[in-house]
Amino acid sequence: MNLIQYFRDSRAELSRVSWPTRAQVLEGTQAVLIFVVALTLVTWLMDVVFGNVIRLILQGSIG
Repeated sequence: MNLIQYFRDSRAELSRVSWPTRAQVLEGTQAVLIFVVALTLVTWLMDVVFGNVIRLILQGSIG
């Protein structure tokens, strides 16, 4: 297969793709951003909690 045929086939294939609407893209982006913020908050909270637990263990306050 030569290069020109490859590009023709690629263009033909892209014309058959069902592209999402702008609203669908924005909705998906919003969902991803909300998930990232939520995951960031959970990770931060776990870091604070485990950091404090380790600090207390190292200071000898537990056990």
